[in-house]
Amino acid sequence: MTSPTYKNSGVNIESGYEVMNRAKKAARLTRIPGVIGDIGLFGGCFQINKNQVLVSGTDGVGTKLKLAFDMGRHDTVGIDLVAMNADDVVTCGAKPLFFLDYIGCHKVDPKILGEVLLGIAEGCKQAGCALIGGETAELSDMYKAGEYDLAGFAVGVVDKKNLIDGSKVKEGDVILGLGSSGLHSNGFTLARNIVFNIAKLKVNSKVEGLSRSIGEELLTPTRIYARSLLKLLDKVKVRAIAHITGGGLPENVARVVPKGLSAQIERSSWKPNPIFKVLQKLGDVSDNEMLKAFNMGIGMIVVVAKKDAKKASIILSKSGEKVFVIGRIKNGKDKVEIL
Repeated sequence: MTSPTYKNSGVNIESGYEVMNRAKKAARLTRIPGVIGDIGLFGGCFQINKNQVLVSGTDGVGTKLKLAFDMGRHDTVGIDLVAMNADDVVTCGAKPLFFLDYIGCHKVDPKILGEVLLGIAEGCKQAGCALIGGETAELSDMYKAGEYDLAGFAVGVVDKKNLIDGSKVKEGDVILGLGSSGLHSNGFTLARNIVFNIAKLKVNSKVEGLSRSIGEELLTPTRIYARSLLKLLDKVKVRAIAHITGGGLPENVARVVPKGLSAQIERSSWKPNPIFKVLQKLGDVSDNEMLKAFNMGIGMIVVVAKKDAKKASIILSKSGEKVFVIGRIKNGKDKVEIL
């Protein structure tokens, strides 16, 4: 049997890169005064006055929703939705201000969508932003009965002088990794293929190495780092922040490493959550594929000067984060090397 990959499970990352290139070309046709940078940062930046920049982000929850449908539980995916957006915005140094949602569904079920919205509200509280609006669309000819899709939109603000884009990263800087709560909201097409198609498990199945059912473990909400990172930004000059989402550590860390430098990450510096070991064993998945599809226990990375690493670690730990020194910035051609 061929080992499962993200691609043969149904997600072609390379096609995503091609769409990104086309999006960049399309965006350039619309450029107006105020736009900062190009598509590629975790948030879109727009200068609104002499001193301030708005940072916006948009994302969804993906096929993790399939798990929510199977389990009949809808109170956590709203947290995931806010996390995927607010944590993108804060990577640019911005404080999330407000959030809007879009829900497309087969039929409006007030109970189910009410649970989703309570989850979104909880996520907004965790991120420190306000839920100020949204849209619900009943599209019975597009979605199966009992199904829905979620999209979110977050906006934050940062003083222009404090905008973080990775350009200040230098050789010798330290890379801190913040522990994830699990898969967060990425890699679920591969994870579901492994668990339900290859291993033939059910959502309530118990698996050696996990304290909860496989369904409960996979449905664990995405950790929201915004408040912890904002506390850090008040006291430490942070050189770069990367949200570890689709594409894992290799793709997302590369987005904040300048040309001529390399982020050298030591895998032995942290212990991934048990769920990753379980998935790799059940699917006989290669190390390389695991790193490309999943966050492998690191949900966010923070790059700081060597002299600030200890102080940053203490601040983040006091905010409730699990902090690991996972690497250094070196001179090199490869933007990311995982050792």
